[in-house]
Amino acid sequence: MSLNEATLGEEYIIRDIQTDDEELDAFLFSLGCYSGEPITVVSRRKGTCVVSIKDGRYTIDNNLAAAISI
Repeated sequence: MSLNEATLGEEYIIRDIQTDDEELDAFLFSLGCYSGEPITVVSRRKGTCVVSIKDGRYTIDNNLAAAISI
């Protein structure tokens, strides 16, 4: 399932990131968003969601969240 389908406040493990954009992959990696890492959806707003990865919180759009498999 994708990150868009995650329950708020529940911790998940990232299984895969499905994107063809190498720059986007590098950006996500720099945030600590890669396979095997825990991720939690903290809140949802119109068109975006706030996620917690390691000790940081980041806002990502729904298209990017759809590319992250948990």
